[in-house]
Amino acid sequence: MLRFILSVFGAIFSFLTLGLVVAALSIGGVFWVYGRDLPSHESLAQYQPPTISRIYSVEGAIVDEFARERRLFTPAEEIPELVKHAFISAEDKNFYQHSGYDARGIAAAIVEAVRTRGETLRGASTITQQVMKNFLLSGDRRIERKIKEIILATRLEQTLTKEEILELYLNEIYLGQNSYGVTAAAQTFFNKTLGELAPHEAATLAALPKAPSDYHPVRNADRLVARRNFVLEEMYENGYLDRAAYLRERERPLRTVQGGDFESFRAKLPPRDYPTDEIRRQLSRDFGEEQFFTGGLTVRATIDPEMQEVAAEALRRKLEEYDRQQGEWRGTGERIDPALLDDEAAWRAALSDAEVARDIDLDGEWRPAVVLEIEAQRLLVGIEGVPFSGEAPIAIPREDIDWLPGDFFETFARGDVVHVRRMRDDDGDFLRWTLRQVPEVEGGFMAMDVNTGRVIAMQGGFSYQHSVFNRATQAQRQPGSSFKPFVYAAALDSGYSPATIVVDAPIEVETPDGVWRPRNASNRFYGPTPLRTGIERSRNLMTVRLAQEVGMDTVARYAERFGVYEDMGRYLANALGSDETTLYRMVAAYAMFANGGERVEPTLVDRIQDRYGRTIYRHDQRDCIDCDDATLPPGQGPRIVSDRRRVMDDITAYQLTSMMQGVVERGTAARTVNLPVPTAGKTGTTNEARDVWFVGFTSTLVAGCYIGYDQPRPLGRGASGGAFCGPVFQEFMTEAVEKYGGEAFEVPEGGRFIKIDRYSGARLPDDATGENVVAEYFREGEEPIFGVAYDGGFAVGSDFDRIAPGEDSSREVTTSTGDSGTVGPRASFGSMSSGGLY
Repeated sequence: MLRFILSVFGAIFSFLTLGLVVAALSIGGVFWVYGRDLPSHESLAQYQPPTISRIYSVEGAIVDEFARERRLFTPAEEIPELVKHAFISAEDKNFYQHSGYDARGIAAAIVEAVRTRGETLRGASTITQQVMKNFLLSGDRRIERKIKEIILATRLEQTLTKEEILELYLNEIYLGQNSYGVTAAAQTFFNKTLGELAPHEAATLAALPKAPSDYHPVRNADRLVARRNFVLEEMYENGYLDRAAYLRERERPLRTVQGGDFESFRAKLPPRDYPTDEIRRQLSRDFGEEQFFTGGLTVRATIDPEMQEVAAEALRRKLEEYDRQQGEWRGTGERIDPALLDDEAAWRAALSDAEVARDIDLDGEWRPAVVLEIEAQRLLVGIEGVPFSGEAPIAIPREDIDWLPGDFFETFARGDVVHVRRMRDDDGDFLRWTLRQVPEVEGGFMAMDVNTGRVIAMQGGFSYQHSVFNRATQAQRQPGSSFKPFVYAAALDSGYSPATIVVDAPIEVETPDGVWRPRNASNRFYGPTPLRTGIERSRNLMTVRLAQEVGMDTVARYAERFGVYEDMGRYLANALGSDETTLYRMVAAYAMFANGGERVEPTLVDRIQDRYGRTIYRHDQRDCIDCDDATLPPGQGPRIVSDRRRVMDDITAYQLTSMMQGVVERGTAARTVNLPVPTAGKTGTTNEARDVWFVGFTSTLVAGCYIGYDQPRPLGRGASGGAFCGPVFQEFMTEAVEKYGGEAFEVPEGGRFIKIDRYSGARLPDDATGENVVAEYFREGEEPIFGVAYDGGFAVGSDFDRIAPGEDSSREVTTSTGDSGTVGPRASFGSMSSGGLY
């Protein structure tokens, strides 16, 4: 009997042993099969998580950030223990004890699944397993993935320390609201750093990994609080909180940015604008989009925030002024259902969703508003962010639209979304609200340092939120007469001088499209005229003859050397600026006139650092010879040595600058540009005034403006570069000169001044004075040739009216209404049949 019992037990033991061996072999076989061809866990040791790239102003303030996943990487040693304990309690309380997987947790999950017949699938993944799932595996809930997780987690525990694994987890985990990692989440939900979080806030973050979309702090507040309190209880049971702290923290209300309890971190960021978007565009091109959006770059921008505001306001002011002169109301194109207008909460919600610009500040902030009621003498509106005064809507009087031809009923409809701003008196006191609209006409403005190329202001249109297209860098426009300095530069470097005489007379050029007859803007002809007067008065006919004399190949090479064009067409009409370029290129090219003819590259970025703080780009490559010399005498600055390449002779640069000073002092910009420091520049106006320009500079800064419709069409009678862009330049540079200064343009060595008659080009005695006297700079050893006129090889006829210097050929006439008026001279050859740019 005993033998039988022993044999039975022996059989059972053998069976169990065999079963265990088979099970072990089976499990081993499964792990061997699934352990092959797994992703390399060792790559995580060198893992660099995608992080935010940030742009900083010159003062060091964050002005913009770009990221696909909003993540701020934080090393494990900088993550507070409180935050670590909260996540360990919520996700893996045995984290510091297991070797990658929690056998007890897995067993409990299996029992739960069997008990509920698969209806409840409880997670049993450790933090290490979650790291492997997030980084190397998919998120599907299959047994194969779990096996792979365990294998990789075990391997990872042998490669990295617990703190390194926790660092990966806390920086990678998605916590909702496009926030990846605990640092970004703390900022997103509480606008706090990790070190500022209270225990209940850390527990709130730790509650989110389970299902961020199911624990929204507003829509699912009760559910989130319950989960938060569970985490707090786990922290207490795990010894991370004492009982008093646990009881106190669980009673805390849920306060978040989403609930309106804290100001969003984005509220302190300025609205995205043209400069930072241009930085994004350029760095995505230079470094690649992947590196820019995920590389955690620190970008120090060149933009001066104060001057950027001045530039935006100056351009906006002129665009709005012109728009209101057209007497047309277009509105925003947005409309709210009139059925919602009787419910204030409903129309306010609809208004907040309206896609209209909210980044406009011109004589005050422009706010979206909705038309609630229309009356004969007033328009009743509701304004975003502005409560009613009592129960009554805000009223805008009829006089506010005196610039429009129609009345309120003809112009507006209930539900129209409009812009309004506060109107104030001269003392700054509030008067009333006034209607505004984004102009249809657009433009661009840019200013930069002439010596370093640092762009201090860039405005690519009226409003970035209205149109992200950057007209300073992306719009290809005809520069018109603002291109002429490059023709004159080619001539001066080819042996001509400011006193060289060129014939101003009619021209006919045979082209494949017929005869081209360029003309001056005045429709007049002035005969033999010095180069200086030609550029001061923007004479087209002189410029065409000069380009023909010098050769369009030479002119084009100069334009390409200065970067105005990459491949300029060798057509005579292009001497008048008919080939398209960008404002960005033109301003950069003019800087080389201002700095004496040295190559300067425009930049929006001073320096770029990678995620580790290493400088990977620096714009200023000049050498500072004495920067490390502690013995420099007081008041003596270090020597900066430039290695910039020269693009034109320094005497030529000064001659051209002097001539362009005449444009500002007595030429086409004299009426609108008047700064307290020496200023030079050139206006530009294309055919039918489709584009108008002004680019000008002082000894420190260069700035340029163009205005025109996006789909080019005439701006109308009286439009010109001086009248439109001159005031923009003047408003900006008035403030810029206060900040950046300016002085007389440096006179290069190797030349001498000779006085000439600026009308005839004749040499005058050294003691000559008068309105017609100008001192021109000539090269040493070069004897100027006076009295020779160049015609460019074109025949000069006699059938035209020549206007002598100072002569006015206009005459008074009586109109059909009995009023008097002034008209130009009689029509003659060229004045009726001419065309081209002016």
